[in-house]
Amino acid sequence: PMKMRQQVIATAMVYFKRFYLRNSFGSVDPRLMSATCVLLASKVEECGVIPSHRIVNVCQSIVKKTPFQEAFRGEFPYQHQNFVECEFYLLEMMDCCLVVFHPYRPLTQYVTDIGQEESLLSLAWRIINDSFRSHICLLYPPYLIALACLHMACVVNQRDCRLWFAELSVDIEQVLEVTREIMALYKLWQGFDEVKEIFALLQKAPQPKTASRPGSSSASSGKSHGK
Repeated sequence: PMKMRQQVIATAMVYFKRFYLRNSFGSVDPRLMSATCVLLASKVEECGVIPSHRIVNVCQSIVKKTPFQEAFRGEFPYQHQNFVECEFYLLEMMDCCLVVFHPYRPLTQYVTDIGQEESLLSLAWRIINDSFRSHICLLYPPYLIALACLHMACVVNQRDCRLWFAELSVDIEQVLEVTREIMALYKLWQGFDEVKEIFALLQKAPQPKTASRPGSSSASSGKSHGK
């Protein structure tokens, strides 16, 4: 497995969501886009450039070991040049707006203000991680997501922080709105067949070609010819 900071993973997930907010899964193979988002996020978050061969090896391992191997059907088909082409396409779609702010920093500040409790911080941190599986990061500012996750952690840990929340210069209804969104995500997971859903999505993705026509990059890079 490839170890990296949570900040890099979160930034890559935001890039991925921003791209497919404006484009369908039929425009670029999400396998190619996800790897490209990780490579770009590692540069933006100044964690060093990940060698292309390393990301290929990790993706190949995922293809072979995950429950989705039937949907992937064979080897991971992309190499360095595909990532380079896809990165330019991703940058264009995002208008080169690469800086992403996350809820982690405000969360640590809030927990410190309440009174440092490792159990509160670790649980709220995990809830933030879960929230990236939804559209919440695109809809709400980081400080609201941090407050909502902290609120949920307080409830789970039976920590009465009502006075602390009441003293904030924040509309508590907005915090509760984000909380409801996260709760809806957990409820969805209860009956979500991930393997079935992912398989259906990958069937809509453009299929990579082992060879392309001269002058055509879309066939080898996992882009749809319609784009």
